[in-house]
Amino acid sequence: MIEIKSKLRKWGNSFGVIIPIGEVKDENIKEGDEVTVLVKREGRNVLRETFGTLKNWKIDTQKFKDEIRKEEYEAEKRKWKNIS
Repeated sequence: MIEIKSKLRKWGNSFGVIIPIGEVKDENIKEGDEVTVLVKREGRNVLRETFGTLKNWKIDTQKFKDEIRKEEYEAEKRKWKNIS
């Protein structure tokens, strides 16, 4: 799986995303291959959107965010341990 940034462009009555040739070659993608595109608009603050909708939540949001950060830290630590 690769992650690339590209601009959405008008293509007839649709929109298209250009995949740079280097990425196409690296992933050995050919015309007609089926691919999956995950779309994420840049500039969105996902945490703010998520936690803004949880105002009536019974769980302490700060504690919840701290737990998420701890899990992310542990995952990074395991990743780096596997690289060493």
